[in-house]
Amino acid sequence: MQPAASVFQSAPDSATNRVPLVSPEFACLALARVVSGTAMNTPHNEHLHKPAPRAAGQPLSLAGSRLRKHADYQRAYAASRKYQSTSMSWFLAPQTEPGRARVGLTAGKVLGKAHERNRIKRRMREVVRRHIALLPAGFDLILHPRRSVMTLEFTKLDAEIVRILGQASVEAKRATPRIPPGPVA
Repeated sequence: MQPAASVFQSAPDSATNRVPLVSPEFACLALARVVSGTAMNTPHNEHLHKPAPRAAGQPLSLAGSRLRKHADYQRAYAASRKYQSTSMSWFLAPQTEPGRARVGLTAGKVLGKAHERNRIKRRMREVVRRHIALLPAGFDLILHPRRSVMTLEFTKLDAEIVRILGQASVEAKRATPRIPPGPVA
């Protein structure tokens, strides 16, 4: 058996007359990564790409918790009341078929060009994703930001949305009809 270094010599291969593209230093590094169990194609700065720690049971995305259909937005607007906040207005509506809480994010053309509106929605979506557990179950929440959200510090935006989610939970409890306990038949 040949030593590993001799396989990666810079001399041309006699059968193909080609020089291997892998240097001995890289071969040793790659072999060490394979032996240690890490993939060869992972980036050297892999520690920068690790996801943020999350609480137990908290989903990674809002995929199943977002309003997507125009009809859902229209129904929510018709069945809700408008609430005001310092940097946005919001609507809270009970769902026709109670289930998972959903959130809708809107940004009209009044807020600016498309890239500005997209940035506002991205920032809001990230804050809502972090606090998805605070959404009131069985309700749809729609957030209408003001232009100030684009320049608002992320921590202040986070605090604002957490406050809105808290108010929405209180309003949801107030709107949910309570059935008094009666005699069990």
